[in-house]
Amino acid sequence: METAAVRMTEIEGRGRAMVALRPLKGGEIVLKDSPIILYSAFSFLSDDHQKSNGYCSHCFITVSQQSQKASCSTCGCGFCSLECQSVASATSHTPWVCQALFRFRQYVSDHDVGLDLQLQARFLVSAYNLASVSPVRFQTLLSLQGSVSSQPDADSSAVFLHSFISSLCATFPRELGFSLELTCVLLAKDKLNAFGLMEPFSEEREERSVRAYGIYPLASFFNHDCLPNACRFDYIDVAGPASSNTDITIRMIHDVPQGREICLSYFPVNLKYSERQKRLRDDYGFVCECDRCKVEANWSDCDEDDDLDVDDNNEEEDDEEPTAVMDEDPDVEMEGEDGDAMKGEDDFPHAYFFLTYMCDRKNCWGTLAPVTPSVATTSIVMECNVCGYCKNLDQV
Repeated sequence: METAAVRMTEIEGRGRAMVALRPLKGGEIVLKDSPIILYSAFSFLSDDHQKSNGYCSHCFITVSQQSQKASCSTCGCGFCSLECQSVASATSHTPWVCQALFRFRQYVSDHDVGLDLQLQARFLVSAYNLASVSPVRFQTLLSLQGSVSSQPDADSSAVFLHSFISSLCATFPRELGFSLELTCVLLAKDKLNAFGLMEPFSEEREERSVRAYGIYPLASFFNHDCLPNACRFDYIDVAGPASSNTDITIRMIHDVPQGREICLSYFPVNLKYSERQKRLRDDYGFVCECDRCKVEANWSDCDEDDDLDVDDNNEEEDDEEPTAVMDEDPDVEMEGEDGDAMKGEDDFPHAYFFLTYMCDRKNCWGTLAPVTPSVATTSIVMECNVCGYCKNLDQV
Protein backbone atom coordinates (compact mmCIF):
# COMPACT_ATOMS: atom_id res chain seq x y z
CA MET A 1 0.00 0.00 0.00
CA GLU A 2 1.27 3.49 -0.84
CA THR A 3 0.07 7.02 -1.43
CA ALA A 4 1.79 9.83 -3.32
CA ALA A 5 3.86 10.60 -0.23
CA VAL A 6 4.29 7.42 1.84
CA ARG A 7 4.32 3.67 1.42
CA MET A 8 4.00 0.77 3.78
CA THR A 9 7.03 -1.48 4.25
CA GLU A 10 8.48 -3.96 6.72
CA ILE A 11 11.16 -2.63 9.10
CA GLU A 12 13.11 -5.13 11.16
CA GLY A 13 12.09 -4.96 14.80
CA ARG A 14 9.20 -2.56 14.07
CA GLY A 15 6.95 -4.58 11.77
CA ARG A 16 4.89 -2.81 9.13
CA ALA A 17 5.65 0.90 8.94
CA MET A 18 5.10 3.98 6.79
CA VAL A 19 8.13 5.57 5.10
CA ALA A 20 8.55 8.67 2.95
CA LEU A 21 8.56 8.02 -0.82
CA ARG A 22 10.26 11.37 -1.41
CA PRO A 23 11.53 14.33 0.62
CA LEU A 24 8.62 15.74 2.63
CA LYS A 25 8.11 19.32 3.82
CA GLY A 26 6.87 20.46 7.20
CA GLY A 27 3.09 20.92 7.04
CA GLU A 28 2.69 18.61 4.06
CA ILE A 29 -0.33 16.30 4.22
CA VAL A 30 0.83 12.73 3.68
CA LEU A 31 -2.48 10.94 4.25
CA LYS A 32 -6.21 11.55 4.49
CA ASP A 33 -8.07 8.52 5.78
CA SER A 34 -11.71 7.58 6.33
CA PRO A 35 -12.83 5.25 9.14
CA ILE A 36 -14.06 1.74 8.50
CA ILE A 37 -15.62 1.65 11.99
CA LEU A 38 -16.87 4.36 14.34
CA TYR A 39 -18.47 3.74 17.72
CA SER A 40 -19.49 5.84 20.69
CA ALA A 41 -17.14 6.23 23.64
CA PHE A 42 -19.91 6.88 26.15
CA SER A 43 -21.31 4.56 28.78
CA PHE A 44 -24.82 3.14 28.50
CA LEU A 45 -25.56 4.45 32.01
CA SER A 46 -28.09 7.25 32.23
CA ASP A 47 -25.89 10.31 32.84
CA ASP A 48 -23.30 9.39 30.23
CA HIS A 49 -25.96 8.18 27.80
CA GLN A 50 -27.67 11.57 28.05
CA LYS A 51 -24.33 13.25 27.32
CA SER A 52 -23.91 11.10 24.21
CA ASN A 53 -27.09 12.69 22.83
CA GLY A 54 -25.01 15.82 22.28
CA TYR A 55 -23.42 14.10 19.28
CA CYS A 56 -24.83 12.60 16.11
CA SER A 57 -24.86 8.82 16.48
CA HIS A 58 -23.50 8.36 12.94
CA CYS A 59 -21.03 11.16 12.14
CA PHE A 60 -20.49 12.28 15.79
CA ILE A 61 -20.65 15.98 14.97
CA THR A 62 -21.71 18.12 17.92
CA VAL A 63 -25.47 18.75 17.98
CA SER A 64 -27.68 20.53 20.49
CA GLN A 65 -31.08 19.28 21.55
CA GLN A 66 -32.59 22.13 19.54
CA SER A 67 -30.64 21.30 16.37
CA GLN A 68 -31.15 17.54 16.54
CA LYS A 69 -33.16 16.71 13.44
CA ALA A 70 -33.93 13.01 13.86
CA SER A 71 -33.85 10.22 16.42
CA CYS A 72 -34.25 6.45 16.48
CA SER A 73 -37.67 5.36 17.76
CA THR A 74 -36.22 2.12 19.19
CA CYS A 75 -33.06 3.13 21.03
CA GLY A 76 -33.38 6.92 21.13
CA CYS A 77 -30.07 7.65 19.38
CA GLY A 78 -30.06 11.14 17.87
CA PHE A 79 -28.83 12.26 14.45
CA CYS A 80 -27.80 15.61 13.05
CA SER A 81 -30.05 15.26 10.01
CA LEU A 82 -32.55 12.97 8.32
CA GLU A 83 -29.89 12.33 5.68
CA CYS A 84 -27.42 11.13 8.30
CA GLN A 85 -30.05 8.88 9.86
CA SER A 86 -30.87 7.45 6.45
CA VAL A 87 -27.23 6.65 5.70
CA ALA A 88 -26.79 5.15 9.17
CA SER A 89 -29.80 2.86 8.75
CA ALA A 90 -27.98 1.06 5.94
CA THR A 91 -24.46 1.18 7.41
CA SER A 92 -23.62 1.95 11.04
CA HIS A 93 -27.07 1.85 12.65
CA THR A 94 -28.83 -1.06 10.99
CA PRO A 95 -31.87 -2.60 12.71
CA TRP A 96 -29.60 -5.34 14.07
CA VAL A 97 -27.20 -2.78 15.60
CA CYS A 98 -30.10 -0.83 17.05
CA GLN A 99 -31.58 -3.92 18.68
CA ALA A 100 -28.19 -5.09 19.96
CA LEU A 101 -27.37 -1.76 21.61
CA PHE A 102 -30.88 -1.49 23.05
CA ARG A 103 -30.61 -4.94 24.64
CA PHE A 104 -27.11 -4.33 25.96
CA ARG A 105 -28.18 -1.02 27.47
CA GLN A 106 -30.94 -2.87 29.34
CA TYR A 107 -28.39 -5.42 30.56
CA VAL A 108 -26.03 -2.68 31.76
CA SER A 109 -28.81 -0.98 33.70
CA ASP A 110 -29.44 -4.22 35.63
CA HIS A 111 -25.83 -5.35 36.15
CA ASP A 112 -22.49 -3.92 37.19
CA VAL A 113 -20.72 -3.58 33.85
CA GLY A 114 -17.58 -1.44 33.62
CA LEU A 115 -16.97 1.12 30.90
CA ASP A 116 -14.19 -0.92 29.25
CA LEU A 117 -16.54 -3.86 28.75
CA GLN A 118 -19.26 -1.56 27.43
CA LEU A 119 -16.86 -0.07 24.88
CA GLN A 120 -15.74 -3.53 23.80
CA ALA A 121 -19.38 -4.47 23.29
CA ARG A 122 -20.00 -1.36 21.20
CA PHE A 123 -16.98 -2.18 19.05
CA LEU A 124 -17.95 -5.83 18.53
CA VAL A 125 -21.49 -4.90 17.53
CA SER A 126 -20.02 -2.46 15.00
CA ALA A 127 -17.46 -4.98 13.76
CA TYR A 128 -19.90 -7.84 13.24
CA ASN A 129 -22.35 -5.46 11.63
CA LEU A 130 -19.55 -4.45 9.24
CA ALA A 131 -19.12 -8.13 8.33
CA SER A 132 -22.73 -8.16 7.18
CA VAL A 133 -22.97 -4.81 5.39
CA SER A 134 -19.47 -4.76 3.88
CA PRO A 135 -17.52 -8.06 3.91
CA VAL A 136 -14.66 -6.46 1.96
CA ARG A 137 -14.14 -3.75 4.59
CA PHE A 138 -14.45 -6.39 7.30
CA GLN A 139 -11.53 -8.24 5.72
CA THR A 140 -9.59 -4.95 5.74
CA LEU A 141 -10.23 -4.74 9.48
CA LEU A 142 -8.88 -8.27 9.93
CA SER A 143 -5.71 -7.33 8.01
CA LEU A 144 -4.68 -4.72 10.60
CA GLN A 145 -2.20 -5.28 13.41
CA GLY A 146 -3.37 -7.35 16.38
CA SER A 147 -3.43 -11.05 17.15
CA VAL A 148 -4.30 -13.37 20.03
CA SER A 149 -1.41 -15.11 21.77
CA SER A 150 -3.33 -16.87 24.54
CA GLN A 151 -6.19 -19.36 24.47
CA PRO A 152 -9.44 -17.55 23.62
CA ASP A 153 -11.35 -19.14 26.50
CA ALA A 154 -8.85 -17.64 28.96
CA ASP A 155 -10.29 -14.16 28.42
CA SER A 156 -13.45 -14.03 30.52
CA SER A 157 -14.60 -10.71 29.06
CA ALA A 158 -14.25 -12.06 25.52
CA VAL A 159 -16.21 -15.18 26.47
CA PHE A 160 -19.02 -13.06 27.95
CA LEU A 161 -19.11 -10.69 25.00
CA HIS A 162 -19.08 -13.50 22.47
CA SER A 163 -21.97 -15.16 24.26
CA PHE A 164 -23.89 -11.90 24.19
CA ILE A 165 -23.20 -11.32 20.49
CA SER A 166 -24.15 -14.94 19.77
CA SER A 167 -27.57 -14.36 21.32
CA LEU A 168 -28.13 -11.59 18.77
CA CYS A 169 -26.74 -13.35 15.73
CA ALA A 170 -29.28 -16.02 14.87
CA THR A 171 -29.11 -14.89 11.24
CA PHE A 172 -25.41 -14.00 11.19
CA PRO A 173 -23.59 -15.31 8.08
CA ARG A 174 -21.70 -18.28 9.50
CA GLU A 175 -19.45 -18.46 6.43
CA LEU A 176 -17.64 -15.39 7.77
CA GLY A 177 -16.27 -17.54 10.58
CA PHE A 178 -18.22 -16.25 13.58
CA SER A 179 -16.46 -17.80 16.59
CA LEU A 180 -14.94 -17.06 19.99
CA GLU A 181 -11.51 -16.99 18.37
CA LEU A 182 -12.66 -14.36 15.86
CA THR A 183 -14.17 -12.28 18.67
CA CYS A 184 -10.81 -12.31 20.47
CA VAL A 185 -8.97 -11.35 17.28
CA LEU A 186 -11.36 -8.45 16.70
CA LEU A 187 -10.83 -7.16 20.24
CA ALA A 188 -7.07 -7.26 19.63
CA LYS A 189 -7.52 -5.22 16.42
CA ASP A 190 -9.53 -2.63 18.33
CA LYS A 191 -6.97 -2.34 21.13
CA LEU A 192 -4.05 -1.68 18.79
CA ASN A 193 -5.69 0.43 16.10
CA ALA A 194 -8.45 2.63 17.53
CA PHE A 195 -8.08 6.42 17.38
CA GLY A 196 -9.93 8.60 19.85
CA LEU A 197 -12.05 11.43 18.45
CA MET A 198 -12.18 14.03 21.18
CA GLU A 199 -14.89 16.27 22.56
CA PRO A 200 -14.64 19.96 21.57
CA PHE A 201 -11.84 21.98 23.15
CA SER A 202 -12.69 24.48 25.87
CA GLU A 203 -10.31 26.67 27.87
CA GLU A 204 -12.62 26.21 30.86
CA ARG A 205 -12.24 22.42 30.93
CA GLU A 206 -8.97 20.85 32.04
CA GLU A 207 -9.64 17.47 30.46
CA ARG A 208 -11.41 16.47 27.26
CA SER A 209 -13.10 13.12 26.96
CA VAL A 210 -13.30 10.92 23.90
CA ARG A 211 -16.64 11.21 22.06
CA ALA A 212 -16.03 8.26 19.71
CA TYR A 213 -13.42 5.75 18.62
CA GLY A 214 -12.55 5.11 15.00
CA ILE A 215 -10.45 2.53 13.18
CA TYR A 216 -8.73 3.83 10.05
CA PRO A 217 -7.36 1.32 7.53
CA LEU A 218 -4.24 3.27 6.46
CA ALA A 219 -3.45 5.52 9.43
CA SER A 220 -3.26 2.42 11.64
CA PHE A 221 0.11 1.54 10.10
CA PHE A 222 1.96 4.60 11.45
CA ASN A 223 4.25 3.46 14.26
CA HIS A 224 4.90 5.32 17.50
CA ASP A 225 7.85 7.52 18.39
CA CYS A 226 8.15 9.74 21.48
CA LEU A 227 9.59 12.43 19.19
CA PRO A 228 7.27 12.06 16.19
CA ASN A 229 7.79 13.75 12.86
CA ALA A 230 4.07 13.83 11.97
CA CYS A 231 0.81 14.35 13.81
CA ARG A 232 -2.91 13.84 13.36
CA PHE A 233 -5.52 16.51 12.70
CA ASP A 234 -9.26 15.99 12.60
CA TYR A 235 -12.03 18.49 11.90
CA ILE A 236 -15.02 16.52 13.09
CA ASP A 237 -17.12 19.59 13.96
CA VAL A 238 -16.43 21.44 10.72
CA ALA A 239 -19.60 21.69 8.66
CA GLY A 240 -19.52 19.51 5.58
CA PRO A 241 -20.72 16.23 4.10
CA ALA A 242 -21.46 13.69 6.80
CA SER A 243 -19.31 11.17 4.95
CA SER A 244 -16.10 13.18 5.37
CA ASN A 245 -16.18 15.04 8.70
CA THR A 246 -14.75 11.99 10.51
CA ASP A 247 -11.74 11.73 8.17
CA ILE A 248 -8.36 12.29 9.78
CA THR A 249 -5.33 13.98 8.26
CA ILE A 250 -1.70 13.08 8.91
CA ARG A 251 0.49 16.17 8.53
CA MET A 252 4.27 16.49 8.72
CA ILE A 253 5.69 18.41 11.68
CA HIS A 254 9.03 19.11 10.00
CA ASP A 255 11.01 18.26 6.87
CA VAL A 256 12.19 14.67 6.45
CA PRO A 257 14.27 13.01 3.72
CA GLN A 258 13.16 10.24 1.40
CA GLY A 259 13.13 6.82 3.05
CA ARG A 260 12.61 8.11 6.61
CA GLU A 261 9.96 6.35 8.68
CA ILE A 262 6.97 8.59 9.43
CA CYS A 263 5.84 8.24 13.05
CA LEU A 264 3.09 9.57 15.28
CA SER A 265 3.02 9.78 19.05
CA TYR A 266 0.23 7.70 20.56
CA PHE A 267 -0.16 10.11 23.50
CA PRO A 268 0.94 13.59 24.68
CA VAL A 269 4.65 14.24 24.26
CA ASN A 270 4.98 15.76 27.73
CA LEU A 271 4.41 12.46 29.54
CA LYS A 272 7.33 11.27 31.65
CA TYR A 273 9.45 8.34 30.54
CA SER A 274 7.92 5.96 33.10
CA GLU A 275 4.38 7.01 32.15
CA ARG A 276 5.05 6.59 28.45
CA GLN A 277 6.58 3.15 28.90
CA LYS A 278 3.68 1.97 31.06
CA ARG A 279 1.07 3.10 28.56
CA LEU A 280 2.89 1.54 25.63
CA ARG A 281 3.39 -1.72 27.52
CA ASP A 282 -0.17 -1.91 28.85
CA ASP A 283 -2.05 -0.62 25.80
CA TYR A 284 0.12 -1.71 22.90
CA GLY A 285 2.32 -4.49 24.26
CA PHE A 286 5.80 -3.14 23.52
CA VAL A 287 8.69 -1.31 25.15
CA CYS A 288 9.74 1.88 23.39
CA GLU A 289 13.43 2.19 22.53
CA CYS A 290 13.30 5.43 20.58
CA ASP A 291 16.12 7.96 20.91
CA ARG A 292 14.29 10.02 23.50
CA CYS A 293 13.56 6.98 25.66
CA LYS A 294 17.19 5.84 25.47
CA VAL A 295 18.25 9.22 26.89
CA GLU A 296 15.49 9.57 29.50
CA ALA A 297 15.92 6.01 30.78
CA ASN A 298 18.96 7.30 32.68
CA TRP A 299 17.16 10.29 34.17
CA SER A 300 15.71 10.43 37.66
CA ASP A 301 12.11 11.51 38.26
CA CYS A 302 13.40 14.86 39.46
CA ASP A 303 15.32 15.33 36.21
CA GLU A 304 12.15 14.64 34.26
CA ASP A 305 10.12 17.06 36.38
CA ASP A 306 12.66 19.82 35.90
CA ASP A 307 12.84 19.33 32.16
CA LEU A 308 9.14 18.85 31.43
CA ASP A 309 7.81 21.63 33.67
CA VAL A 310 8.35 24.38 31.13
CA ASP A 311 5.14 25.91 32.47
CA ASP A 312 3.51 25.27 35.81
CA ASN A 313 0.10 25.02 34.17
CA ASN A 314 1.06 22.37 31.60
CA GLU A 315 -1.79 19.88 31.31
CA GLU A 316 -1.80 16.55 29.51
CA GLU A 317 -4.26 15.94 26.69
CA ASP A 318 -4.90 12.28 25.89
CA ASP A 319 -5.20 10.96 22.35
CA GLU A 320 -3.50 13.93 20.68
CA GLU A 321 -0.21 13.61 18.84
CA PRO A 322 2.45 16.07 20.02
CA THR A 323 5.47 17.18 18.09
CA ALA A 324 9.15 16.85 17.42
CA VAL A 325 11.69 19.61 16.94
CA MET A 326 12.14 20.77 13.33
CA ASP A 327 15.47 20.08 11.66
CA GLU A 328 16.32 23.75 11.33
CA ASP A 329 19.02 24.31 13.95
CA PRO A 330 22.41 22.92 12.83
CA ASP A 331 23.44 22.65 16.49
CA VAL A 332 20.52 20.36 17.27
CA GLU A 333 20.96 16.86 15.88
CA MET A 334 18.48 14.18 16.89
CA GLU A 335 18.55 10.54 15.99
CA GLY A 336 15.86 9.84 13.41
CA GLU A 337 13.94 6.71 12.72
CA ASP A 338 16.70 5.53 10.40
CA GLY A 339 19.10 5.23 13.32
CA ASP A 340 21.43 8.23 12.84
CA ALA A 341 23.24 9.14 16.04
CA MET A 342 22.13 12.12 18.08
CA LYS A 343 24.72 14.73 19.04
CA GLY A 344 25.29 14.87 22.79
CA GLU A 345 22.78 13.35 25.19
CA ASP A 346 23.12 16.39 27.46
CA ASP A 347 21.92 18.61 24.61
CA PHE A 348 18.66 16.74 24.09
CA PRO A 349 16.31 19.61 23.10
CA HIS A 350 13.23 18.94 25.22
CA ALA A 351 12.66 22.51 26.38
CA TYR A 352 13.20 23.84 22.85
CA PHE A 353 10.43 21.87 21.21
CA PHE A 354 8.09 22.07 24.22
CA LEU A 355 8.29 25.87 24.13
CA THR A 356 8.23 26.14 20.36
CA TYR A 357 5.84 23.46 19.19
CA MET A 358 3.33 22.99 22.00
CA CYS A 359 0.29 25.23 22.21
CA ASP A 360 0.24 27.49 25.27
CA ARG A 361 -3.48 28.22 25.36
CA LYS A 362 -5.08 27.45 28.69
CA ASN A 363 -5.92 23.76 29.09
CA CYS A 364 -4.84 22.93 25.55
CA TRP A 365 -1.18 21.89 25.14
CA GLY A 366 -1.70 20.40 21.73
CA THR A 367 0.84 20.22 18.94
CA LEU A 368 1.77 23.14 16.72
CA ALA A 369 2.50 21.99 13.18
CA PRO A 370 2.97 24.11 10.06
CA VAL A 371 -0.13 24.66 7.96
CA THR A 372 -0.04 22.96 4.60
CA PRO A 373 2.42 24.90 2.37
CA SER A 374 1.17 26.25 -0.95
CA VAL A 375 4.67 26.18 -2.48
CA ALA A 376 7.70 23.95 -1.96
CA THR A 377 8.68 25.63 1.29
CA THR A 378 7.74 25.09 4.92
CA SER A 379 5.05 27.47 6.16
CA ILE A 380 5.83 29.71 9.12
CA VAL A 381 2.17 29.63 10.21
CA MET A 382 1.67 27.00 12.89
CA GLU A 383 -1.70 25.38 13.69
CA CYS A 384 -2.60 23.57 16.93
CA ASN A 385 -4.09 20.12 16.37
CA VAL A 386 -6.18 20.40 19.56
CA CYS A 387 -7.71 23.88 19.71
CA GLY A 388 -7.08 25.03 16.12
CA TYR A 389 -5.29 28.22 17.18
CA CYS A 390 -2.81 29.55 14.59
CA LYS A 391 0.28 31.68 15.08
CA ASN A 392 3.40 32.62 13.17
CA LEU A 393 6.52 30.72 14.08
CA ASP A 394 8.27 34.00 14.95
CA GLN A 395 5.54 34.62 17.56
CA VAL A 396 6.36 31.43 19.48
